[in-house]
Amino acid sequence: MDTIKILPSVLNGKVKIPPSKSMSHRAIICAALAHEESLITHVSLSDDILATLEGVEALGAKVNKRMDDDKTYSIRIEGAKKIICKKNKIDCKESGSTLRFLIPIGILTKDEMTFTGRGKLMERPLHEYYKIFEKQDIKYDTDNGKLPLTIKGNLKGDIFKVRGDVSSQFITGLLFALPLLKEDSKIIVTTSLESKSYIDLTIQMMSQFGVDIKKDKKDYWIQGNQEFKPSTYKVEGDFSQGAFFMVAGILGGNIRCMDLLIDSLQGDKAIIDIIKKMGGEIFVEGNDIVTKASKTHGITIDVSQCPDLVPAICVLASLSKGTTKIVNAKRLRIKESDRLKAMATELNKLGGCVKEFEDGLEIVGKESLIGGEVDSWNDHRIAMALGIVSIRCKHPVVIKNSHAVKKSYPEFWEDFKRLGGKIHE
Repeated sequence: MDTIKILPSVLNGKVKIPPSKSMSHRAIICAALAHEESLITHVSLSDDILATLEGVEALGAKVNKRMDDDKTYSIRIEGAKKIICKKNKIDCKESGSTLRFLIPIGILTKDEMTFTGRGKLMERPLHEYYKIFEKQDIKYDTDNGKLPLTIKGNLKGDIFKVRGDVSSQFITGLLFALPLLKEDSKIIVTTSLESKSYIDLTIQMMSQFGVDIKKDKKDYWIQGNQEFKPSTYKVEGDFSQGAFFMVAGILGGNIRCMDLLIDSLQGDKAIIDIIKKMGGEIFVEGNDIVTKASKTHGITIDVSQCPDLVPAICVLASLSKGTTKIVNAKRLRIKESDRLKAMATELNKLGGCVKEFEDGLEIVGKESLIGGEVDSWNDHRIAMALGIVSIRCKHPVVIKNSHAVKKSYPEFWEDFKRLGGKIHE
């Protein structure tokens, strides 16, 4: 589906939320670094996850995939006894996690490796790694600072000073590689640490695979000579994906989002509190979350720890009474699209009232929007948000580049239709 037309309709029913993309990336990489076979279950083969699977195979891991009855996958991964350069080029597609997680591991091969990608990934910043390369005399070559990136060198234990306000993915990438070095290391976060929960997820997953990371406030201590041990792990549901259908329930239905781990460390679990603060009816029932049609109101939301929720929040804000302010969101300009500009532009096309600022948005809510033709900016979260906002539009919504959902949630439009959505290609 490249362009779709959605007729406004209320969504109702139950939906199984797909497996967490963040946890899947981390489990696959930890399994690939273990010396024997691990089993990862309940995996969705989105484009991003396929990129990571291909990446770990290029580094010597053996991957065997099997579809299960619920159409998720079980993946057996036999880690390489030694990380090797089986293929000297890794195509990360459009996955920032794949790129930033695998670069430090790629250096451990001591062979020349090239990382490339496509779309906005070609331009996403990597300067935190370039600083490390220069300090440790690791040879690298780029296209004026952009992909493709070719590296060759020898990563050594050190004190690594890393900014925490660009992307937590740099810290996660180092955490994967540093325990395998002979020397001990320390990561010092030199700025405020945004998206801290993603680093917590990394440490939790590494512990699952037998590797210990110590943390002290914003600093991380990594003992060398550790080994990743094989494990069996079932991937939990994804709160960032579930957020779209939670908002859909608030806008005019009754939706039960299933397969979410309520004790999860995922930062995007914040959607529960955000909906509550905006006056929405949301209930936690075991590992299900239920939302019901509600009148909501605007609030000020600091998204520094949950940036991936912004597209879903924008939809709810545009149909809530009063004004919503989204603050500390500057990093959203360097995602798959400039998400602040994308959401402001496309919601305004539909009749919304969104003002864009350097690090945030101001949204004046309305009872309903008009509808019209919009574009996903080839961004999976923008596509999903524009689908959900159609619920409260007076006229159909036509979405160009709707296929972008394949990046993280390939079944999104099918689930949308199962809940009562009316989609025409």
